[in-house]
Amino acid sequence: MLCRLGLASPQLPDYLIFKGDTLPVYNLILEDYFRQINKSDQGDLFGLKFRDGASLNCWRGYQAIYEINNDSLFLTHILSCWELNDKEQLNISESNNRLRKIFHERLRNGRVFVDWFTDKISIPNGKLLRWDGVFYKIFESEILVSIDKGRITNIKELDNYVDNPDRINRRFNDTISSLIFNEITKIKWKSIDVFDCSEKYLITIDGNGKVSDVVMAEYQTKEQIQELWDRKEYNYCIRKIKKATKNLKFDIINHQNKPYIEKVFIEIWFEENGTIENWTN
Repeated sequence: MLCRLGLASPQLPDYLIFKGDTLPVYNLILEDYFRQINKSDQGDLFGLKFRDGASLNCWRGYQAIYEINNDSLFLTHILSCWELNDKEQLNISESNNRLRKIFHERLRNGRVFVDWFTDKISIPNGKLLRWDGVFYKIFESEILVSIDKGRITNIKELDNYVDNPDRINRRFNDTISSLIFNEITKIKWKSIDVFDCSEKYLITIDGNGKVSDVVMAEYQTKEQIQELWDRKEYNYCIRKIKKATKNLKFDIINHQNKPYIEKVFIEIWFEENGTIENWTN
């Protein structure tokens, strides 16, 4: 969702009070409510400016605090960005005013029952595995809280990383492209006078930890391929990348109890002397 909204900077999380701990969560629960009441494009949340002039690290203009109590999810605070960093600046009264202006009589005892939310909340645990650079994160383990209209239906601890000594370590994403490049250099390529496969590629690692697909990052539709590539050359390049990576077996990553499918970017360049260079940033 954040990419759809055009965000490009790391975003501050909201927080959940769970069993006495205050933990970051990466679900935009309040935004779901704004969409339901058609206020997501309002641009000004009762003095908390977002979109125009907002911090690049807090595009939505606020941070929300939730708590789980008696098997129910409640919204307890709406704070300005970074307010949590300075306890002396914490304005609970202003937070209550915001809650009251948004939810009116639904605000009871300083909190709002989150009955609009049906989904899962992932509470991070362990080391970071993946991050999209903005908001979406996967950790080695997580506590998955299932919620149905604000009611807690299930809480489950999950291990997201399946460490297999016979498979390739997949904990650090920036090493995978280098490993794939090494495999590409091992196979025999035709001269660039015949086929030049210097290009940007996306390699898909499926839920079983194997390479399931290879495409050119900038030429993915039939129209793009037909317009800019000789079909034989294109097929040759894709086929050779698939051959180079077909026997790779990576450790398996899960997220919210589902296999994680990952696309790895790699850019390669062929010199006239046959040398292959890794141009991946």
